[in-house]
Amino acid sequence: MTFNNKIVVITGASSGIGKETAIEFAKLGARLVLVARGKEKLEELEKSLVKFNTEVLVCPCDVSNKEQVKQMTSKVLDKFGKIDILVNNAGFAIYGNVSELSIEQIESQMQTNYLGMVYCTKHFLPIMNKHNSGHIVNVASVAASFGLPGIASYCASKFAMLGFSEGLKHELKNTGIGITVVSPIMVRTNFFDHESFSKMPKYSPTSLDPKTVAKSILRASTSNRLEIIVPNIVRIGVWLKHTIPFVINPIIGSAFGKYEK
Repeated sequence: MTFNNKIVVITGASSGIGKETAIEFAKLGARLVLVARGKEKLEELEKSLVKFNTEVLVCPCDVSNKEQVKQMTSKVLDKFGKIDILVNNAGFAIYGNVSELSIEQIESQMQTNYLGMVYCTKHFLPIMNKHNSGHIVNVASVAASFGLPGIASYCASKFAMLGFSEGLKHELKNTGIGITVVSPIMVRTNFFDHESFSKMPKYSPTSLDPKTVAKSILRASTSNRLEIIVPNIVRIGVWLKHTIPFVINPIIGSAFGKYEK
């Protein structure tokens, strides 16, 4: 697999899955656009990528802000004229029951996790259509298939991402543009650093290294599939949930309800 001279835009690139994805693409010769809110962390990553002798453009941007996304897109297209791969990875969660969270906390998750993906897709899709090529990779979660107590707002944003991606995939049929969702289980990143998770166990023994997910994102960027679940064996659980929800949903609710208590 090679991405030599491919122009790859990665949101949420300053840490975790986004950072590892940037490194993996750089190893294979891609030209990178690093997008995140924190300029300092992006510049640190840029310095670490020098050894791969690839071109890097740092674009500080809050993807939940429509105007900032518009400006970021213009900057990218002014420099490169097109993009080949868009990785919508930016996202976060706030733990808490719906009755406890403020409306603003719920909205903020949807604005970054879902609408941020929509804004980036809308602004880059026209240039992909013009060139009749490109691939969009949306980083969701297994929570796109399971509604879980304590993170209902986060689940909603990922359900929305998966549904949007499925609908868009139908619209892109017979074009040269692909779209694939990558849905991992728990990943060992700073995702759980938010203070709302302070009383929760951070990682399970089955949690993934972000590099594992990054490699799946690279695979997704050339895939015809709608969704890649990481690890693949979890697809069985998703299938069971959709096939016999009356059995699986009570089990899931009981298991995750223990954390609430």
